Amino acid sequence: MLPIAVDAMGGDKAPEEIVDGARRAARELSVPVVLVGRPEEITQPGDLEVVPASEVIAMDADPASSVRTMKDSSLVRAAELVRDGKASAMVSAGNTGATMASALLRMGRIKGVSRPAIATPIPVPGSATPTVLLDAGANAECQPEWLVQFAQMGAVYATARYGIATPKVALLSIGEEPTKGSPLVKDTHKLLSAGEWQGTTAAEFVGNVEGRDLMTDDADVVVTDGFTGNVALKTLEGGLKSLVGSLLEAFDSSDEAREASEKLWPVLGPLYATLDPENTGGAMLLGVDGVCIISHGSSSGTAIVNAVRVAKDMVEGDVVAHLRAAVRGA
Repeated sequence: MLPIAVDAMGGDKAPEEIVDGARRAARELSVPVVLVGRPEEITQPGDLEVVPASEVIAMDADPASSVRTMKDSSLVRAAELVRDGKASAMVSAGNTGATMASALLRMGRIKGVSRPAIATPIPVPGSATPTVLLDAGANAECQPEWLVQFAQMGAVYATARYGIATPKVALLSIGEEPTKGSPLVKDTHKLLSAGEWQGTTAAEFVGNVEGRDLMTDDADVVVTDGFTGNVALKTLEGGLKSLVGSLLEAFDSSDEAREASEKLWPVLGPLYATLDPENTGGAMLLGVDGVCIISHGSSSGTAIVNAVRVAKDMVEGDVVAHLRAAVRGA
């Protein structure tokens, strides 16, 4: 397996936490990893190779212009390693828009794909598999045909990553009825209901779902435009963070509460682990001609280990080839 290129300079905790996670991933997952970034700032790479890149795209930088002008940035160099066959995948916790632009401009799109989409797994308590939400932020404005293609790619991804033979695909709306939603949602519903979009992809359209259904097993894949998807994702993240913080504060509010928390934690601990974004492993950019994993901007070393794990699984599962076949057969 070719090495996985990790953007050592991307993320709020770069480069220390990113480098630590990359080293751990190489050791724990037995996968080759290379770091991309400024050698003088990557002080403890261990046994990992460092591919020099003199520039860093800031988290608040304009994605498109930065990628075009900063050609020696760690993001661009990582994408080029995949393009040139020197790396099997890229992982970054940096600027999401710039990560997407780097992958798109350097790797290119899979032939037939209208727009790439970010597929983010949403944890479902009590379920072995999450809900795959896409698009989670790549395309703020969409056309119905794009959402149909997102459904197709999301189904392929759910099968490749989670082993779901026939994923249930749903459309995010403000009501379950086909007549509810924006013109985009209504037009997309008609296309998905027609059933011609599956092609060679095994999938079932189950209709509309609402935001409250994202963390249930009502659907395996939920499709929406990137603006709505990103708002939904960040709302869930913020709500869960607030809830967990309030619980931890309550558990430490008195001696009685602390005593009770010791008895409850064996039950609540696994649930907390399920909901912790650090354990998700990052989102995959579907539709580009290579494996690109986008990790959270606040990723710690543990999050990077899990992101590399996802990259490894997607390379070994040859998910890009499956996406090519699905788009070609549509």
